[in-house]
Amino acid sequence: MLIIGGGCAGLTVALRLQQTLRTRLRTGQDEITLVEPQPYLTYHPLLAEVAAGTIDPRHVVVPLRRTLPDCRVLTARVTRVDHAARRARIDAAAPGESGLTSELHYDVLVVAPGSVSRTAPVPGLAEHGLGFATVGEAVSLRNHVLEQLDLASTTRDPELRQSALTFVFVGAGYAGVGALAELEDMARYATKGYHNLQADDLRWVLVEATGRILPEESPELADHTLAELREHSVDVRLRTTLESAADRMMTLSDGSRFAARTLVWTAGTRPAPLLNHTDLPLDGNGRIRCLPDLRVAGPDGLPLAGAWAAGDCAAVPDPGAEGAPCAPNAQHALAQADLLAANLLAAAAGQALRDYHPDRPYCSTSLGVGRAVAHTRRGQLTGRRAWWLHRARHLRRLPSPERRVRILTDWLLAGLFRREVVSLGSVEHPRAEFEAGFTDLHPGP
Repeated sequence: MLIIGGGCAGLTVALRLQQTLRTRLRTGQDEITLVEPQPYLTYHPLLAEVAAGTIDPRHVVVPLRRTLPDCRVLTARVTRVDHAARRARIDAAAPGESGLTSELHYDVLVVAPGSVSRTAPVPGLAEHGLGFATVGEAVSLRNHVLEQLDLASTTRDPELRQSALTFVFVGAGYAGVGALAELEDMARYATKGYHNLQADDLRWVLVEATGRILPEESPELADHTLAELREHSVDVRLRTTLESAADRMMTLSDGSRFAARTLVWTAGTRPAPLLNHTDLPLDGNGRIRCLPDLRVAGPDGLPLAGAWAAGDCAAVPDPGAEGAPCAPNAQHALAQADLLAANLLAAAAGQALRDYHPDRPYCSTSLGVGRAVAHTRRGQLTGRRAWWLHRARHLRRLPSPERRVRILTDWLLAGLFRREVVSLGSVEHPRAEFEAGFTDLHPGP
């Protein structure tokens, strides 16, 4: 069996199968190969707390080889899938280097490469924008925000100071709202350490193209979140788009223009580009067409033999949404992965398969220390109780008991001691100081 992708869906499928087939895997009767460009899973819902410094970055990643000792884990990129011939081409080289390509042959294929950030051809975005999809980006954003406070505190140029203290986030989904709220809370606390900065000096702007934030939440909870953000002086621009970021000058569709040295792009995701290099049928949004039991649907609507999919890349019908595909989020990915593993075992045993019937989505998002919004079976929660519930949910969903303990320890220590608000931006360029010293000793002509 070949599993493409080591995210929430791919890892969970492999883990469930490993638990059931451990003896067969160890004796070589079965083999599971998982291919993922990174040797770990990143638990994206907690990246906002990584950016805020509440959680150690290493604790939101789950090492694949340690978690799947009975599976074959390859750190590589799948570049093409020819399912008709039951083979996949992989490239083990790092991005930008010459490839080390090879082919894998398989009997059963599970496609779960997830999604990537969806960008737009906005002038200046590539040069000045920051993403928020990886641990590295979360750490880099934290360092960047703290460096802007340092810059604003030391400069005597009022325009540069204002630009450094202006933070723009584009996209008001869970990632954008959570990242902005956690960083606003951190930066507000950090200003206490500066003699010439106040929390009111900071300007936070949230730009959203639609008429509401948090589209997966109920309108009531989204409105409450909007009120919470505005209470903390966040400038929320609805039905507005970013037209240009050239020269760090933000131009919005509502006609406003202002300088900002921080631009964070969280405006949605798109299916992994790999899907365009397969012979699997895709829907209009580029996701794999799936039947309710998670088998890939062929061109004739019948199941494609030996092909399964789950997670962000899979267009799985959602009965609660009149057959529209399930939203690409971690909650669906984990639930689909559990069912996919069960259906794989059922298919091997000649038993009936079950369709995916998702539970009502009980979503939540943190708005800073002690503040959150959350759905529950009994209704909606806000404030500190929602914050505790938000943390408990993600602690339970994290697919690693060891990581749960480490994150819980991080939270306990954060409650006992003061925040750490020191920028470690130099770690992003570890050779810079060495190169500067070499240049001083050996100046060029």
